[in-house]
Amino acid sequence: MCGIVGYIGNQDSKEVLLRGLEKLEYRGYDSAGIAVMGEDGVQVFKEKGRIADLRNIVDYDVRAKTGIGHTRWATHGVPSQMNAHPHKSASGRFTLVHNGVIENYEIVKREYLMDVPLVSDTDTEVIVQLIELFVNKGASVEAAFCQTLELLKGSYAIALLDEQNPNMIYVAKNKSPLLVGVGEDFNVVASDAMAMLQVTDQFVELMDQEIVLVTEDGVTIKDLTGEVINRNPYTAELDASDIEKGTYPHFMLKEIDEQPLVLRKIIQKYQNDNGELTINEEIVQAVNEADRIHIIAAGTSYHAGLLGKQFIEKLAVVPVEVHIASEFVYNMPLLSAKPLFIFISQSGETADSRAVLVQIKKLGHKSLTITNVPGSTLSREADYTLLLHAGPEIAVASTKAYTAQLAVLAILAEVTAKRSGKEIKLDLVRELGIVANAMEILCDSKEEFEKMAKEYLTTTRNAFFIGRGVDYYVCLESALKLKEISYIQAEGFAGGELKHGTIALVEEGTPIIALATQEGVNLSIRGNVKEVVARGANPCIISMKGLEMSEDRFVIPEVHELLTPLISVIPMQLFAYYAALIRDCDVDKPRNLAKSVTVE
Repeated sequence: MCGIVGYIGNQDSKEVLLRGLEKLEYRGYDSAGIAVMGEDGVQVFKEKGRIADLRNIVDYDVRAKTGIGHTRWATHGVPSQMNAHPHKSASGRFTLVHNGVIENYEIVKREYLMDVPLVSDTDTEVIVQLIELFVNKGASVEAAFCQTLELLKGSYAIALLDEQNPNMIYVAKNKSPLLVGVGEDFNVVASDAMAMLQVTDQFVELMDQEIVLVTEDGVTIKDLTGEVINRNPYTAELDASDIEKGTYPHFMLKEIDEQPLVLRKIIQKYQNDNGELTINEEIVQAVNEADRIHIIAAGTSYHAGLLGKQFIEKLAVVPVEVHIASEFVYNMPLLSAKPLFIFISQSGETADSRAVLVQIKKLGHKSLTITNVPGSTLSREADYTLLLHAGPEIAVASTKAYTAQLAVLAILAEVTAKRSGKEIKLDLVRELGIVANAMEILCDSKEEFEKMAKEYLTTTRNAFFIGRGVDYYVCLESALKLKEISYIQAEGFAGGELKHGTIALVEEGTPIIALATQEGVNLSIRGNVKEVVARGANPCIISMKGLEMSEDRFVIPEVHELLTPLISVIPMQLFAYYAALIRDCDVDKPRNLAKSVTVE
């Protein structure tokens, strides 16, 4: 979940590294550091906190054309200057940054490093000390690098400097994302292409258990046996403006406002020349041949999967199960004869989901990844991919990627249903167009949602969201948005479950936000609201036009009932955004979190 950058070339590396880390700060911001190699050897600058804190301690008089950098999300060891990367070997010759988790690092310490003084609590330091140990025993640096990698169990993306060879960065990856960017008289290393768009848009994908020798003149990729691998670079199709806030105070608000545009882009990308929605025929066939679909996801993507189940079962009439990836990987259910696995992941790098993908590939089952990032690990390793086309999402709290996931899942369901001959009474292109217009109306109602946040969430320590049917699944996502950026204890509940225990949590003044967008359960959810009001709750009903009543706090535009989750979530996103502002929280970088969860 950390971010790595590296630069070797014809200009001073410090600013390139620092600007790259700023673009990767969404991946972790517990601490940060850079190591630069100049005439006086390698100098390390690292600090607890944000990149801005690191900038304050960097010596800008140091000139260095080679360097590596890191922004950390803590796994082993508390956030501190001592545990910040880069880490140096005992003699100081080697300097290393690492993203991932080394599962056997304690065993490695006991078996190889008992006589080596370790100065941090991290698993990362074990790697750099092990490399130096093997070099001291007579191995070349490249051989020691390979020997070390063969001992490690777990995930890693690594960049290594050798003080005795200032003209090279040693790079490797396994399960964690890493790219090499190529330029004229320079080359770079990055966890994400957006970190180095400042200098190049040409990148080379790296595969697991490869080592890469990066110089300013070239990039050499080898497998662990030493065999050279040739791989051409690709052009990163990113607009630099997509990763800037522009006039917005926060990325989250910008990304909320981008949702209507994203939805229209998805419609365009998945339409053929006749204006009909279409997807790869092999995907259609895989869905229609499956006797059961398993959706694998985590966090916000899991909530999208719950709604995807509704779309697929109601339109394509294929049974669907939705699983939390981290649970499935250790507790696989009994599988049917011909399942299809759908992996939903904004980044395409979610470690728990990848662990499931590895398992089901061994069993010979088909897989589809729905992701925002082409060329990501899940996209490369699954049989098929559907892209979200949402553009870079920088804020840790997902907004536009979530609604993009819902739209793509709805398209998948509609197209596969039509191909199998099922009668579909839903004109999805038209209805998604109506949804996009409704999104714009809601995004233009910010002042009202800010007022509501002040009214309900200024001082409360908890809040509950209730709904029935698809509204319940939106409530789960709404509660996650609120808790992750405002730190209010928030939970989403099925309205009918309140009386089975949860209602005991309701106190005088407890905010209860209720969704009422489904005609069949409209009166039922309103009955649940009466139950909590009788216990002192402070109710906030958000309903859909046509179902509204006089006591409702806000009415959203009418859209097709199946697609209401695409718009009912927007008030909740804005609700959470303004709650975080009111409580003086860091909206884009909430505490203890990171955007891309690349460790299990």
